[in-house]
Amino acid sequence: PTENRQKTDRKSTKKNEELSVNSLLLEQIKDLKNNRDKQLENKDKQLLQMQNLLDQQQRLALQDKKLLEAYKAENDNLKALKMPSQETEFKHLDNQYKDEVNALKEKLENLQEQIKDQKRIEEQEKPRKWWGLWRK
Repeated sequence: PTENRQKTDRKSTKKNEELSVNSLLLEQIKDLKNNRDKQLENKDKQLLQMQNLLDQQQRLALQDKKLLEAYKAENDNLKALKMPSQETEFKHLDNQYKDEVNALKEKLENLQEQIKDQKRIEEQEKPRKWWGLWRK
């Protein structure tokens, strides 16, 4: 009778250990999934931000092109009238738009660099295979 009880106790202990390991594994899987979901959500936000910046850059580039055409036409008229003071004013406006476009390009490059950094971090944080966690 005592021997049977010991066997039953050992079986029960082994089952409890297996249940404990399974619970731990499930928790780790849930944590990994949550982390992955958060990373994907962050990437989606970054992509949306990049798309918005690209749209903005394209709109500004189109505006810039139209303005340059208008400036050229106006410049030709001014050259015909020989009025250098207004010509200088148009150059100032042209430089201002170029500065805005360059600032947007720099923002876009910064976002692209952040995404590259995030990818590097994700590569470093890739989950190890779960069956290797208990090796000694």
